[in-house]
Amino acid sequence: MRQSHFAVRSTLVLLAVPGLCGCAGAPSIPIAGAYFPAWLLCALIGVLGAAIARALFVMSGVAQLLPLQLFVCSAIGAAVAALFLWAWVGL
Repeated sequence: MRQSHFAVRSTLVLLAVPGLCGCAGAPSIPIAGAYFPAWLLCALIGVLGAAIARALFVMSGVAQLLPLQLFVCSAIGAAVAALFLWAWVGL
């Protein structure tokens, strides 16, 4: 009985350890004395990336040929934000 209790306890500890390895402070940016999460800045960069992509599509004339422009520009913005987050935080 005592050994089975020990086996269950050690199994639970071994299963919990990988989940606790990811516990660390969130990457943040100090702006004017306050800390903002890094993902927030990356999201703003993604919105800028989508706006720049939209402007480039309109200037080049591709916007007339491109179906579902909202989804394309949103996907470009999400990709830009994900790349910045990956490069900065290293996920």
